[in-house]
Amino acid sequence: MSTATAHSFNKILNQPKKARSDSDVDDGTKKLRRLILVEGIPSTIDSTLRPRIWKILLRVTDLSANTYLQYVARGPCEVREKIRNDTFRTLATDKGFKERVREDMLVRLLDAFVWRNHESQQLGFTYVQGMNVLAAPFLYTMPSEVEAFFCFSKFIEESCPLYVQPTLEGVHRGLRLLDRCLKIVDPELYAYLRSKNLSAEIYAFPSVLTLCACTPPLDQVLQLWDFLLAFGVHLNVLCVIAQLLLMRDEVMNSSSPMRLLRTFPRLEALPVIGIAVTLVRDLPAELYDELVKHPYEIQHE
Repeated sequence: MSTATAHSFNKILNQPKKARSDSDVDDGTKKLRRLILVEGIPSTIDSTLRPRIWKILLRVTDLSANTYLQYVARGPCEVREKIRNDTFRTLATDKGFKERVREDMLVRLLDAFVWRNHESQQLGFTYVQGMNVLAAPFLYTMPSEVEAFFCFSKFIEESCPLYVQPTLEGVHRGLRLLDRCLKIVDPELYAYLRSKNLSAEIYAFPSVLTLCACTPPLDQVLQLWDFLLAFGVHLNVLCVIAQLLLMRDEVMNSSSPMRLLRTFPRLEALPVIGIAVTLVRDLPAELYDELVKHPYEIQHE
């Protein structure tokens, strides 16, 4: 990841606001997406890039510190105890995360999110399992808690609202889709796992629930999230399949594959993204369409 790439990103980001029409903004976002896929965000060279790009991809414009402070001023929400039960465990083994994000920041942000949604007329949101891990990358990446809050809220409410319903409907739908996609892209691996009574519900639940944020290291998670925020969280299902394919030989040669699948190998974002992109082409259009919609579209039975 080079200085030239950082320059390319900055050139798109620094286009004068006055001169921008809607089509320029769309064009700029397209260019950002392409650069993310081809080059990746060189955050070690320019640490301001990732937070700026994430805000653009999420279309976050409202950053009212006042609004956030009003939510915080309300104090603990009604599910504070549930939040505290999870927050101390969040990315507990990641030293860099613990140094940058204190537990009280996570608790405050999640409390505020619950308060915000008391006023919302959309899908009802409260705190559910996994939200703490989904909030973590935003608190780690954004320069301020306020920015993290508005990015997290927009992400949850628009990108994957069904992942955080009390029933975790979107997560379970994602797991069923993972099985169907795996059956198409690698029938042999799918059949072997089924012969051991292993479905995605059993081995892939944490990876789907947290959009792979449960698999260290964090710098690789952030790189994977650059891709998911640019092209859609639905692709996480294919990223989990990509991780399976990277450990395919060990899984196929193991008499008890669940031992291997209990803890996925350390995440390597680039090979995972590369495989996920190629898998898209192998899926029938109707199945891919279902995959795209599963994190947000309510199905009426």
